[in-house]
Amino acid sequence: MTRWPLPQYMALALAQAREAADSGEVPIGAVVVKDKKVIAAARNAPRARHDPTSHAEIEAIREAARILGDDRLTGCELWVTLEPCAMCAGAIAHARIARLYYAASDPKGGAVEHGARVFDHPQCLHRPEVYSGMGEAEAADLLRTFFRKRR
Repeated sequence: MTRWPLPQYMALALAQAREAADSGEVPIGAVVVKDKKVIAAARNAPRARHDPTSHAEIEAIREAARILGDDRLTGCELWVTLEPCAMCAGAIAHARIARLYYAASDPKGGAVEHGARVFDHPQCLHRPEVYSGMGEAEAADLLRTFFRKRR
């Protein structure tokens, strides 16, 4: 089997996930890209910030919106290491993210291909193009290792 190099944006999201793990957070990282330029990179930080909404996706979206000076991230891509939850999927829709790339699926808490399937609802305001699986093995291994150490 040929193994293609990991896209640079997913590699950066994985680096953010490793930083999250090193700081005791669940290892999830996210990167917002526009016109092939990284606008924002973030990692999970709910414990450090005492904020249950401080998921990597939310942090990256907030930073990108601040940098771009707009609540609409039209034309942006979001690269994240784990399938977004319902809260993050809702934020992705509201931000009008054009494309979502995620590494590992999350059958327990994901809301894109599992669970709530937020983008499939007629009430969903915007549906990004969705691509999954790039970096899946690395992202899943980071999560398994993190939770194994915590048990």
